[in-house]
Amino acid sequence: MKIFLTGRDGQIGWELCRSLAVLGDVHAFGRRDLDLAAPEAIRTAVRSIKPDVLVNAAGYTRVDDAESDFHAAMQVNGVAPGVLAEEARKCGALLLHFSTDYVFDGLASRPYNENDAPNPINAYGRTKVAGEAAIAAACDRWIVLRTSWIYGTRGKNFLLSMLRLAREKKELRVVNDQIGAPTWCRNVADAAAFVVRASTVDLESGIFHIASRGSGSWYDFANAIFETAARRLDFDVPRLCAIESSSYPRPARRPRNSMLDTRKLSSRLGLQMPEWKVALRMCVEDLARSAIR
Repeated sequence: MKIFLTGRDGQIGWELCRSLAVLGDVHAFGRRDLDLAAPEAIRTAVRSIKPDVLVNAAGYTRVDDAESDFHAAMQVNGVAPGVLAEEARKCGALLLHFSTDYVFDGLASRPYNENDAPNPINAYGRTKVAGEAAIAAACDRWIVLRTSWIYGTRGKNFLLSMLRLAREKKELRVVNDQIGAPTWCRNVADAAAFVVRASTVDLESGIFHIASRGSGSWYDFANAIFETAARRLDFDVPRLCAIESSSYPRPARRPRNSMLDTRKLSSRLGLQMPEWKVALRMCVEDLARSAIR
C-alpha cells in the first residue's frame, strides 16, 4: 500500500509517520515540501506517487490569525482538501482528512454527534467546514475524523505551554468555562491507522468523531498536567486561578462545549480511545523519557 501523507511536521502528522508505516510505504510531505495553498503543486505531488491512500494531516491551525488572514486559512483548510479529494477520486484512492470540534458553535448541552449541523463561530471553523464539504462533493471514498483539544510532546499545544509557563510564573490564570476532551495526538494517529486499515475492507465513507473519553475544562486540564508532571519533571507547580472566557479575550471566539460523541466510530469498529487523564499520564511519561535522553 502506498500512502501519501501531508502535515508530516505537525503534531498528528509526526505521529502518523510512525503509525502508518506498518501499513505500507509512506510518502510524507511537510510544509517545505508541499505548499497546500498551491493546487497545481498538490496535483503534481499526488500524481507522482499514485497512492492507494491519501491522509491529510496538514492544516492552517492558527485559530486567532485566521480571523485576519482568512484567505490563507481558506486556501489550506477549505480549498486544498477539495483538490486532494479530486486527485483521490482520479486514482481510486481513499482520502482520510482531519477536522475539528470548532465546526460547532458550542451551545449544545450534550456532546455533538456526526448528524449535528455545523455552525462555526470563528473563521477557522468556517474554513474547516468548507474543507469537509469539498471532500464530500469531490471524492468517492473518504473519511473525515473530527477531533478536539490536541496535545503532544512537540509543537505548540496546551500541555507544553503550561509546562513552559510554570517555569516562568508563580501564578497562572486558566479558563474554566470551556469544556472538552484533551486528546493525545499519538492516540489519534494510532486510531487513524486503524481506520485506514478498516476502510480498505468495510467502512463506508463519512464523518466520524474521535477524542479521548471523559471531559474537563482548560482549568481541569492544567490541574491534571501539573499533578501528573510534578512526579516526573523538575519544576515548581504554580498557583492556578480559574477565570471565565470573558476575562481572557481573544480575536477568535471559542465554543463553550467542545465535547464530541464518539459512539459512531466505536460501534462500527469497536475502537475505544483512552480516558483523557490516563492518556495524559502516558504522554507525560513519554515526555520525561525524552528529557532523560
